[in-house]
Amino acid sequence: MNEQREVRVRRDFGARVRELRKLRQLSQETLALACGLDRTYIGGVERGERNISLINICKIADALGVGAKDFFDA
Repeated sequence: MNEQREVRVRRDFGARVRELRKLRQLSQETLALACGLDRTYIGGVERGERNISLINICKIADALGVGAKDFFDA
């Protein structure tokens, strides 16, 4: 996978996390507390700056009440 595609994947994933978080009317801090991650980490994910691990994807999905696949089904 080339670097441009990696950037696009991270950006699109982060945008979907933000969309689902806002639909549930959660702040980044509230989501971070619910999944045991730092608020700045959630912000980095949403901005596409983080190459997030599968474990953290599952933590965020659980906190949002969705399946991990929902991040990829827009």
